[in-house]
Amino acid sequence: MEFSGIVARIEEAHPSAVIEQVVDEEVTKDPFAVLDAERLREVMQTLRDDGNLAFDLLLSVAAVDYPEAQPKAKKKADPPPDPIPGRFELVYHMLSSVRNHRFVVKIKLPHVERPVAPTVCDIYPTAEWHEREAWDLMGVHFHDHPDMRRVLCVLDWVGHPLRKDYVFPTEYHGISCE
Repeated sequence: MEFSGIVARIEEAHPSAVIEQVVDEEVTKDPFAVLDAERLREVMQTLRDDGNLAFDLLLSVAAVDYPEAQPKAKKKADPPPDPIPGRFELVYHMLSSVRNHRFVVKIKLPHVERPVAPTVCDIYPTAEWHEREAWDLMGVHFHDHPDMRRVLCVLDWVGHPLRKDYVFPTEYHGISCE
């Protein structure tokens, strides 16, 4: 099924859940749909359970950090642009091994110290490890996740090292990190 058909099935089942569609090849190689973060779980359930979609595999969940920045106006006469809507973005890569199609879902999270997203690990069990990695390295907390603890950094590590604003410590338990 083509990207537009997948989006149409989502919109039919969940009106207004899709906020944006990006299919421009100059912007991205893989088209994607940006969802309302609060509707993520219901859409993921449909992606898995709808027989025409049959997305049986969640390949990855990636967290992306876009530091807060005010975009600049192109000309002095232009009004200032709106700020970036969310600092963090979660990217879900889906595959249907039955229907042989792929789909990319994104959600945007607000500019807060501890961003929260709904877990999908009960829908896609592989998400448990991906979500733990996003927590460990980027600080994205997943509501109702059964085991939200570090997976790559040691348990007493302070901070989330892949954040753009992370300041790497000079020492850890008396050992130089420089």
